[in-house]
Amino acid sequence: MFYTYVLFSPTYDKIYIGHTNSPQHRIIQHNESSSRGWTRGYRPWQLIYTETFKTKSEAIKRERELKSHQGRKYIREVLIPKYKSKLRG
Repeated sequence: MFYTYVLFSPTYDKIYIGHTNSPQHRIIQHNESSSRGWTRGYRPWQLIYTETFKTKSEAIKRERELKSHQGRKYIREVLIPKYKSKLRG
C-alpha cells in the first residue's frame, strides 16, 4: 500500500504534502532532530491527513493534486479547520 499524506506545523502555520509506504515512519523522520531538508525548520509536524492507494503512481498523482492551488486551498479551508476542531474537543 502507498499513502499520500499532509503534515501541518501549527507553530509556523506551514503544510507539507508527500507520499510514502509508511506514514507513521515518515512523520517520525520529519520530526527527528537528525532530519535534513525543508521540513527541519518548521518542527513539530502533525499528521493531519492520509489517503491510501494500491500503487505508488496513484499516490504520486494525488500528491500532485494536493500540491496544486486548488489542493492547497482544500487543505487550508477544510483539512486544517477539521484538525483544529478535533484539538478543541
